[in-house]
Amino acid sequence: MNKELIEKVEEEIKSETEKIDRICTKNSIKVIKAFQECNLQEMHLQSSTGYGIEEIGRNKIEEIYSKIFKAEDSLVRAQFISGTHALAITLSALLRPNEKMLSITGAPYDTLQTVIGIGKEVSKSSLKAYGIEYEQIELVNNDFDIEKIKERLKKQDIKLVEIQRSRGYSTRKSLTIEKIEKAIKAIREVNKNVIIMVDNCYGEFVEEKEPIEVGADIAVGSLMKNLGAGIATSGAYIVGKKELIELCAERLTAPGIGKEIGPSLGQNTLLLKGLFFAPQVVASSVKTAIFASCILEKLGYNVEPKYNEERADIVQTIHLGSKEKLVKFCQGIQKGSPIDSNVTPEPSPMGGYEDEVIMAAGTFTEGSTIELSCDGPIREPYIAYLQGGLTYDYGKYGIIKAIEEMEK
Repeated sequence: MNKELIEKVEEEIKSETEKIDRICTKNSIKVIKAFQECNLQEMHLQSSTGYGIEEIGRNKIEEIYSKIFKAEDSLVRAQFISGTHALAITLSALLRPNEKMLSITGAPYDTLQTVIGIGKEVSKSSLKAYGIEYEQIELVNNDFDIEKIKERLKKQDIKLVEIQRSRGYSTRKSLTIEKIEKAIKAIREVNKNVIIMVDNCYGEFVEEKEPIEVGADIAVGSLMKNLGAGIATSGAYIVGKKELIELCAERLTAPGIGKEIGPSLGQNTLLLKGLFFAPQVVASSVKTAIFASCILEKLGYNVEPKYNEERADIVQTIHLGSKEKLVKFCQGIQKGSPIDSNVTPEPSPMGGYEDEVIMAAGTFTEGSTIELSCDGPIREPYIAYLQGGLTYDYGKYGIIKAIEEMEK
């Protein structure tokens, strides 16, 4: 690939990557202070098996998460399989038959649509199948429709408001903490009791604040993404108000048991080390996205966000315009990966998705999207969703390989 173009791009994005470094420093200090203030000890790295009754290491991790997110309580468990699993647990814990949830960010991510029961085929295990009602309000110009939200919530019949911070497989922008804060303040003007839940996936440590700090009641995310830093090999988290966390814990384990049980199964060191490195790894992922945005725009592709726009998550979209280019780009990302670089990914059906999906990720942990990965549904306008990069240098290398593969 043209070295002069790469050098030009790196010079052009320098001021943006310096901003990311400053955010990284602030979030790193937040993490190290939480470790210290919670008095993390070597004994907390030890593991438990079986029931894991009141296991001290697991409890300490949850104390640290609560401190970092400024939450009353948290549930951080390797038993969560994915972010979608943690979201499904949360929604099914907080909603009852004949109650209503309202998404104020339009349609949620594909797999969560299946959980809710708003896809083409309704699962017998969906929220809809249990009599839980769903409504949504679309974004307007990539921002909340505040007046419509307030008007709907005046009826006082909505139990839970869902906000998806990241874009999912859509073309809208991801939502900044500043915008989320304004929406939450507007909600509280008309409804003091509705539960406000934020799907925080892909957004952690991209900005200086997190959703609980601006008034959200509960936030959910995956450790296969930002906070796992490519080190955690399983798990997700839920943070928020204590009574809500207890309900989620009882849904995960059993009524009356809640947070008391749950063996760590050798995960404590990995979860803590992942959290420790997360600010730096998230910064590397954002820098990778900025590099990709700048160089691909110079090559004539429509990208979002632009390299110098404010970012709310680690996701970079590239409008590639054809199935062939989308497939080739993802195959190039695979070729630039440290593991399975000789594998050629192809589009295929996947559980929870209505369209065929192509996914490229030569990762140390299966499904870890904080490691360099790229995926996209095989549907117009054929958008690649790029995320991750454990280090900027590895991320940049992967982007270059993907461009070379696509433009052969």
